[in-house]
Amino acid sequence: MTTDSDQPLDLVGIGIGPCNLSLAALADGVPGVTAAFYDQRPAFQWHPGLLVEGATVQVPFLADLVTIADPANPWSFLNYLRTRDRLFPFYVAERFHIQRAEYDAYCRWVSEELPGLYFGHQVDAVRWDPERALFEVDFTQLGPDGEAEALGRRYARNLVLGVGTEPYVPEPLRPLADAPAVPVIHSSDYLAHRDRLLGGDHLTVIGSGQSGAEVFLDLLRARPAGRERLTWLARTPAFAPMEYSKLGLEQFTPDYTRFFHGLAQPVRDQLLPQQWQLYKGVDHDTLAAIHDELYRRTLHGGWPDTVLTPGVTVRTAGRVATTKVELHLEHGQQGTRSRLTTDGVVLATGYRESRLDTVLGPLEGYLSRDGAERPQIDEHYRLVLDRTVKGSVYVQNAERHTHGVGAPDLGLMAWRSAVILNSLTERTVYALPSRTAFTTFGLEPGRGSREIPGQRDRHVRTRV
Repeated sequence: MTTDSDQPLDLVGIGIGPCNLSLAALADGVPGVTAAFYDQRPAFQWHPGLLVEGATVQVPFLADLVTIADPANPWSFLNYLRTRDRLFPFYVAERFHIQRAEYDAYCRWVSEELPGLYFGHQVDAVRWDPERALFEVDFTQLGPDGEAEALGRRYARNLVLGVGTEPYVPEPLRPLADAPAVPVIHSSDYLAHRDRLLGGDHLTVIGSGQSGAEVFLDLLRARPAGRERLTWLARTPAFAPMEYSKLGLEQFTPDYTRFFHGLAQPVRDQLLPQQWQLYKGVDHDTLAAIHDELYRRTLHGGWPDTVLTPGVTVRTAGRVATTKVELHLEHGQQGTRSRLTTDGVVLATGYRESRLDTVLGPLEGYLSRDGAERPQIDEHYRLVLDRTVKGSVYVQNAERHTHGVGAPDLGLMAWRSAVILNSLTERTVYALPSRTAFTTFGLEPGRGSREIPGQRDRHVRTRV
């Protein structure tokens, strides 16, 4: 086994998605902080299967890797435009929401220019060395073909896990999705299979979120009028718009994150499913574009050959002949069932947080878990570990159960990275605002909310 260096680093990051790329960018140039980040992929990629032409990021361009924490940072999106001589065209375009492909290109620019990033490096295991009071990080350096070329080890005082999420396939459809001959694919792989799908006579999209809407719209635009042969199904009671009111968006602020973290775990678990429209809805422009396209196809009379049905679940699924799929459907409100035969299925069924057990297995004895066996995570995004472990293990986009719906949101990414760096260095590397919302979440101060002026004298406060 080769050793990159026996000199311990302050921080080793596992995974280089947008979250850890944000942390690496904000850590760059911070005096006294040494860091390295590892990812098994050969290069940075951000949802390549969903870079549908014209699709935009659902947060403003200010939600880049650094700006919310450090507007003058050289790794900002605006500086990326400047280096490409595109700042004036962007200024004239007046775009607040940029295309996904442009966000991907921006992140790739950062990943190619920023030092301390190691792609093609698969982290195999992490251990705590009590004698050295350091984490041991074992990795395998991969060649262009993915074959192992060398083994290595780094030592670190702290770790940050940014291993991201994995596509979620509902249980009834997993056998079909795993069969290469059957056209059942997750939306994360949509573009790679688009041409094959368009060759099918009838196509079905399952999932009512933004990805499902974008895939349905793209397929609709590619099909001839009158011969669309498209079905769009969803479990949600409606094809609902995402919550995008100004005060509603304050649930994606640090103020709300602190409030949510201060709630009891049973309350948090009950609250999350109720907030589905904050992150599982569809933006208004996409819904309008779908309706406009459907309406345009009624110009000469008749209706487009499409079926859009919410409130539906897939009970079971099977293969018919060689390439067709039969879906057994149930409508919850009607209490009715039916069957649908289709030539291709796109599962826009979302993502689940990647399990940390594979990498953190050797640390299992040090981890503190809640009643549902999930890792406990403190307000600074650190795993709660046994006191004998002197280092910290931070997590990014693995804390929805403790920090709320903002965990995967790009708009909170730079702020979370700054919180981690301030905690790591035990100093204010980045000054963060104490107040970020007009809404005051909760009545009791000190539990993730601010005290309402005058409240102490006028009301008796009750612990919820």
